[in-house]
Amino acid sequence: MSDLVLAVVAGGAIGLALGSLGGGGSVLAVPALIYLLGFTPVAATTASLVIVAITTATAVPAHARDGHVRWRTGLLFAAAGIGPAMLGGLLAARLPAAVLTVAFALVAAVAAARMLRPRPAVADTARPVRPGRAVAAGAGLGAVTGVLGVGGGFLAVPALVGVLGLRMRAAVGTSLLVITVNSVAALALRAGTGEGLDWTVIGPFAGAAVLGAWDGRRVAARVPGGMLQRGFALVLLVVAALMLIDVGI
Repeated sequence: MSDLVLAVVAGGAIGLALGSLGGGGSVLAVPALIYLLGFTPVAATTASLVIVAITTATAVPAHARDGHVRWRTGLLFAAAGIGPAMLGGLLAARLPAAVLTVAFALVAAVAAARMLRPRPAVADTARPVRPGRAVAAGAGLGAVTGVLGVGGGFLAVPALVGVLGLRMRAAVGTSLLVITVNSVAALALRAGTGEGLDWTVIGPFAGAAVLGAWDGRRVAARVPGGMLQRGFALVLLVVAALMLIDVGI
C-alpha cells in the first residue's frame, strides 16, 4: 500500500476520533507517522502538531455554531498552556528517540485508562469556573502538547468536565479550541524541525483528518459517547503496548 493511501486512511480515522470525542485522535497520529509512514519520532511529533492544528482549527467553527464552545473558559485554559507548550517543543527536539517513544506510549496508556474509567455524572448546569484550577490544568496540558506533539484532547475533555464543570458537548467543542492554540504555540518553536518533513504525506493526511472530523461530529450525535470512548481506549492500549515492545520494554 502506498504512503499516500496510508496517509489518507490514517488521517481519516484520526479526524473521526477528534470530531466525535473532542480529542484522542492525535495520540494515534504519532505512531501512524512513525510505524506506517517511516517518520522519526521528532519529525512525527512535529508533523502531528501540524495535522492536529489544521484539523481542530477547521472543526471549531461548526461546534461554535452549535453553541458548544465556551470561548472565555477555553481561551483562559489555552493561554495557561502556551508557555509550557513552547518550552516542551524545545525540549522534545533534544530528547533521544527512545525516550520520546516510551513517554508517548505511557501517555497513551494513561489516556486509555481515563477513557475506560466510569465518568461520574455531571450536573446539567455548568459550575462556576475557578481561574486557578483552569490555569494549572491548562499549563499541564500545554506541556504534554509541546513535548509529545499531541493535541491533548484526551486530557482536556476530562479536565474541562471534571475540573471546570462543563457539560460534555461543551467540553468537546471547547477542547478543540484549546488544542488549536496549544498546537500552534508548540509549532512556533519547532520551525527549524519542519525542513525535513514530507509534505506530500502530511498534506493528504491533514486533508483526510479534516474530512474525518466533520463526519466524527455527526457520529457523536448518533452513537453513545461511552461506546466510542471504550472502543478507542482499547485501540490506544494496543498501540501503547506495541510501542513499548518496539523499544525493548
